[in-house]
Amino acid sequence: MKHPLSRDERALWRNAMREVRPLAGARAAPELPAPPSPTVERTEPPSRPSQPSGAGLDRRSAQKLKRGQMPIAARLDLHGMTQSEAHAALARFLAAAQTAGQRAVLVITGKGGEGVLRRAVPRWLEEPACRARVLAVEEARPQHGGGGALYVLLRKLR
Repeated sequence: MKHPLSRDERALWRNAMREVRPLAGARAAPELPAPPSPTVERTEPPSRPSQPSGAGLDRRSAQKLKRGQMPIAARLDLHGMTQSEAHAALARFLAAAQTAGQRAVLVITGKGGEGVLRRAVPRWLEEPACRARVLAVEEARPQHGGGGALYVLLRKLR
């Protein structure tokens, strides 16, 4: 996969090639123009999960969830799992927790390494199978794992 060279990479290349001379009779390649500078857009950090649905969630409950003040009924620790294992475990966990009438659960993704699960879990919570069970999602408070964990508020079964 090609990517445009940064200013430092171009300078490094020119420095490495400064003593190189073209062959007799060969034309030198034209100097490439500098790429346009990227535009900077303000976006929320990817680690902050979105709320699958705010419908049915009152302001007080939303604040309690965000502040980590809702009692955590169950925890799922995804450390050491592959993506496919974690995805299946998350679906089973949410189904079991909802069936048991649990409301607020904690999903621990971990912060370390590449953060693959940390990025994947919010996406999985947006998928139809999980979205039907999930009312809201918030990043956990530091005492519950901070950026490496999520509070998930489950919908009540009808």
